[in-house]
Amino acid sequence: MNMDIESLRSFIACVENDSFTRAANQLHRTQSAISMQMKKLQEDVGKPLFEKSGRKLHLTQDGHTLMRYAKQLVRLHDDTLAHMRQSERPTLLRLGCPDDYADTILPSLTAQLHQLWQNLELDIHCMSSNRIKDALDQGELDLGVITRSPDSEEGLFLYHDQGVWVGTWHPETSISLAVFQRDCRFHQAAIEGLMKQERTFKVIANCQSASALRALVKAGLAIGALAQSSAEDLPILSVQGLPPLPSIDVVLIRSNTPSNPVKETDLLQISRGFHRAD
Repeated sequence: MNMDIESLRSFIACVENDSFTRAANQLHRTQSAISMQMKKLQEDVGKPLFEKSGRKLHLTQDGHTLMRYAKQLVRLHDDTLAHMRQSERPTLLRLGCPDDYADTILPSLTAQLHQLWQNLELDIHCMSSNRIKDALDQGELDLGVITRSPDSEEGLFLYHDQGVWVGTWHPETSISLAVFQRDCRFHQAAIEGLMKQERTFKVIANCQSASALRALVKAGLAIGALAQSSAEDLPILSVQGLPPLPSIDVVLIRSNTPSNPVKETDLLQISRGFHRAD
């Protein structure tokens, strides 16, 4: 037996309206189309469903049985379809994160975001903290990982980090330096600190990528300035003879656009559950 769900829907309308004509009007179909559906449904069931008494329709015993199941089947069909259509819609979340935190922050943060949204479409954009803040203000991002000064209250705290010098350096030689772009706190502190010490140095590269900076340092072409969590296996230099680098807080901020799926309660949950991989 093969029953069409739309035929069952029409059957329910016929019974509830006590008329093929009124059912046709309710379903915006012709009476002949409804009559054909009921004829086909009775053929599929193999038993009569209606009996007429004058102009009124009466259900047979088999019709009463089918009516009970038809309502359940149509409800289950509609609920299933609504759930599946809702599930098909992914939650788009646009995340900005500085490249130097990709190894330390993104794995844990990505895992938490997918726990909050089961059908998540996550777009990750690597850029500096200042560019992330601009993109959030313009509604181009929903969530951002940025650095802030320890005395600032901007964003929701994730963890504390310290700037370090990395590489191999001989104090008697001039300094070759690899740093991040000019809006990086460590870039500013390294350049300004060396200038105050009146040291001779040369910036061999302003890097947008942490992997590029680490590669230059690892090859012995320069020393670098970056967060300790991003140093990986690079040797950390003592600050003796080199200017100190600032400490920073790593925080989460969100845009205030109405379409942003990330709410303040989500930020709190992420902050509480965040554990940076050591």
